[in-house]
Amino acid sequence: MKLIVLILFFVSLSASKPELFLLNKYTPDMNVSGWFMSEKLDGARAYWNGKNLISRNGKVFATPKYFTKYFPLTELDGELWSKRGDFSNISSIVNTNKGDDRWKTLTYNVFEVPNAKGALQERLSLVEESKYIKIVKQIKIKNSKDLDLFLKGIESKGGEGVVVRNGEPPYYSGRNSNALKVKSYVDEECEVIGYTKGNGKFKNLLGALLCNLKNDKIIKIGSGFTNEERTHPPKIGAIITFKYYGLTSKGNPRFPVYLRERE
Repeated sequence: MKLIVLILFFVSLSASKPELFLLNKYTPDMNVSGWFMSEKLDGARAYWNGKNLISRNGKVFATPKYFTKYFPLTELDGELWSKRGDFSNISSIVNTNKGDDRWKTLTYNVFEVPNAKGALQERLSLVEESKYIKIVKQIKIKNSKDLDLFLKGIESKGGEGVVVRNGEPPYYSGRNSNALKVKSYVDEECEVIGYTKGNGKFKNLLGALLCNLKNDKIIKIGSGFTNEERTHPPKIGAIITFKYYGLTSKGNPRFPVYLRERE
């Protein structure tokens, strides 16, 4: 009997993987005038199916009842978020198997209403804000300079970047060029294959991660970590995301900075 209960418990923590829209990368030669721009929130993507909040990979978040009490019965797509630069804390909150009072520091920031009719703004107009539901503000883009200024403003405040979307197409899922992420840096993934020890204030902690890129180049990533991440770094074999600013003369990422471990 205990085994059956245990199996049912773990089944209840998973659901079918939701089909959501995904972002392509923006390049300066793209004309996005007349589109909408919004801040790219660095939190946890979550799909609301009318009953549960579910991750992109199909994990059912253990959400406290008070958090979703006034959520609608209709579908929503958004980001669980608290503030800029707080990804590790957000991840810790949403990935626990039991919701606690830390959820009170989060809000569900909606940027899409799956399967609703009409253009983007019409779909978002169906959402009613509440204590824990917020609508991600969509700002119309006048020209490329308008987008550049908005991006610089977001990044100067510690934000991750900007999302630009064509507001005209009806709802769709999957990846196409009607939704783009805009950043002044490049982000990439790599596999953790080793560590170096820290020195000075990082003595007895992680100094840097040794990572294998997709082209089999080995790089060292030594910045971007919290003290908690230096104490408990990603395990060997983990896939992490890092950002960098162009390439060196040898073709290696310049100034690589750790961002997060892939779920």
